[in-house]
Amino acid sequence: MAEEIKKTLRDSAANRWLVLLLLAFAMFCSYIFMDILSPIKDLMLSERGWDSTAFGTMQGSETFLNVFVFFLIFAGIILDKMGVRFTAVLSGAVMLIGATINWYAVTDMFAGSGLETWFNNNLNYIPGFDELGISPFYQGMPASAKFSAVGFMIFGCGVEMAGITVSRGIVKWFKGQEMALAMGSEMALARLGVATCMIFSPVIANMGGKIDVSRSVAFGVLLLLIALIMFIVYFFMDRKLDAQTGEAEEKDDPFQIKDLGQILTSSGFWLVALLCVLYYSAIFPFQKYAVNMLQCNLTFNEISPDSFWASETVAYIQYVIMLVVAAASFASNFMKTKKNEYIWTAVAVISLIAYCYMGYERQSASAVFAVFPLLAVAITPKLGKYVDHKGKAASMLVFGSLLLIACHLTFAFILPLFKGSAIGGFIMAYATILVLGASFSLVPASLWPSVPKLVDAKIIGSAYALIFWIQNIGLWLFPMLIGKVLDNTNPDIVAGLEAGTISAQEAAVSYNYTAPLVMLACLGVAALVLGFVLKIVDKKKGLGLEEPNIKA
Repeated sequence: MAEEIKKTLRDSAANRWLVLLLLAFAMFCSYIFMDILSPIKDLMLSERGWDSTAFGTMQGSETFLNVFVFFLIFAGIILDKMGVRFTAVLSGAVMLIGATINWYAVTDMFAGSGLETWFNNNLNYIPGFDELGISPFYQGMPASAKFSAVGFMIFGCGVEMAGITVSRGIVKWFKGQEMALAMGSEMALARLGVATCMIFSPVIANMGGKIDVSRSVAFGVLLLLIALIMFIVYFFMDRKLDAQTGEAEEKDDPFQIKDLGQILTSSGFWLVALLCVLYYSAIFPFQKYAVNMLQCNLTFNEISPDSFWASETVAYIQYVIMLVVAAASFASNFMKTKKNEYIWTAVAVISLIAYCYMGYERQSASAVFAVFPLLAVAITPKLGKYVDHKGKAASMLVFGSLLLIACHLTFAFILPLFKGSAIGGFIMAYATILVLGASFSLVPASLWPSVPKLVDAKIIGSAYALIFWIQNIGLWLFPMLIGKVLDNTNPDIVAGLEAGTISAQEAAVSYNYTAPLVMLACLGVAALVLGFVLKIVDKKKGLGLEEPNIKA
């Protein structure tokens, strides 16, 4: 009888993993919406008149409130005061509200409405923000892009709140259990949201032979509604757990200004924080332009509308194959025998080849970039295990920077050489994208576990909050910067659109991406330099970054 009383929901593996599935699926949905417009950037130009500057400004708006209104700090305070359950549901509701506004902004209902007129006539100048060059709007920005940016700002507040909340939820439910595996699984599923978005957003926008970009956004809104339901179910399960344990909700130490002094005087902290912003700024903003970059650099052959490869069915088949790749490669990390590991790896490789072949036959840029997270899903657990047992976190960051530089320079200078060679271009694109995804997996495996070695345990929450804030500055700046660089280095396209000598459809796939890609490669060079500096500081001060997390 005593044993029955002690038994709680989290003592059941099925319940623990159900909670993980609820939280991970909610983040999966948020990742889909985050990049829902990325694979249809060309359609946003041809259907809504968004040039690259408008597209980049709107995409960068996601983190605007987090950076300049310090909402990330408020999110931490809300989490501390109200607990995980309330904050999870709140974050889901905020994401849904922002996404709904984003959807309405790109519908035909908004076009020609009084609201469109208001946005055309207002928000063209914001005192203070314009002088500082940080305004989320500008004179001449399409009204739909402005209103969409408002919704994306609100969504961005919700998604950042959800990120920190989900991590706390996993820690609570997997304390003393399979926490590392749970964290890795959540990250893997969330990243598959990027691939899901890349495959389905263009399919939904073109469904039925009639282009409607708002359909893709509506798909994302529907998923966020499901995500909110997942959070609500989690709310009741978590409340029941607390009723069983008789414990109050665990809360983080609140973010305190006085903590900043100790954090900001740590040279190791600054190096890790700057490495973080450089890494993420070279990856996440790139994701928003990657499909259009491929459209501009690869040679695509015309597919007959009656062909099987032009049907919507093939997209669903390809997606199932992608899930097999992800599941098999992830599962291979946890096999107890080498034989089973090799079998699962072989299944993953064969499925990946099949996926890539189908992407080539579909002649789809979005399907090509969808392989981005697949290698990361496969190797992230391996890298995490290596750092836990062998160390070398700082060395991994240096290696990741080298891969980052190589990939962006390959996109800038080598991929365009394959223009005219469909097969060669696709192979080069697939290989580079997979390697880029692998380099990105080095960040969570080596960078995040390094932070506890740099600051006192009682202020670790404050340190992470500050890193997230610094990271968001880059995620605000670089989507906007890429868009402006694109327009400024392609003046013939901008002039042709204004003069009407080039169609919006043709212009959308004619950009030269060399300058933005070189800019992103420079972020990798800066990260490489900082990585070497971090190794020197680590050796001099004995920070322990090269040492394993688990001592023998």
